[in-house]
Amino acid sequence: MSGKKKQSEEIPEKQQNQGEQNMDAVDETLMPPYQNNVVITEEQTAAEEPGAENKIELLMQELEEQKRIAAENLDKALRVQAELENMRKRTARDIENAHKYSLERFVTDLLPVIDSMELGLSASENGADVASLKEGMDLTFKIFTASLEKFGAKVINPQDEKFNPELHQAVTVLEAEGVASGHVISVMQKGYELNGRLVRPAMVVVAK
Repeated sequence: MSGKKKQSEEIPEKQQNQGEQNMDAVDETLMPPYQNNVVITEEQTAAEEPGAENKIELLMQELEEQKRIAAENLDKALRVQAELENMRKRTARDIENAHKYSLERFVTDLLPVIDSMELGLSASENGADVASLKEGMDLTFKIFTASLEKFGAKVINPQDEKFNPELHQAVTVLEAEGVASGHVISVMQKGYELNGRLVRPAMVVVAK
């Protein structure tokens, strides 16, 4: 009996030792791959970190470049806006000056006419004869007419011409010997054109 009891006590001890050896074998079998995985993960993280830093640096450089381009575009836009404003002001000033001084040349050309008239008045006050006054008036008229022609004005004097309703205005119609019907007998007031546009029609008497 004692022998069997001793044997039964020894068997669990052997099983216990064998179980511990099996656990050690399991630990040795499972642990190395786990430990290797941990090491690999750390190496991968260490290898990925410089790439991430480089990517961030590239993004920051791209951001700075875009800021620079945006600043340049804003500067160009402001310059264009300033140029347009200056152009608008110059155009407005030129238009104003054109309205203000559009008759400058015309007035300049009329000054000799005024001078001639003043000389004629002065001569009449000093007792000049009629012939001299007439000569002075003829000269004044020629100067004045030449000034008008320089600016595109043209005299309409349709004496003995066929009546033209676009350029003439009939004051009356009379019978006249030797004058064809519908022709101008006399001009009561000359007409004027300016660069082809009728300014004033000629006032005429027309033959019946």
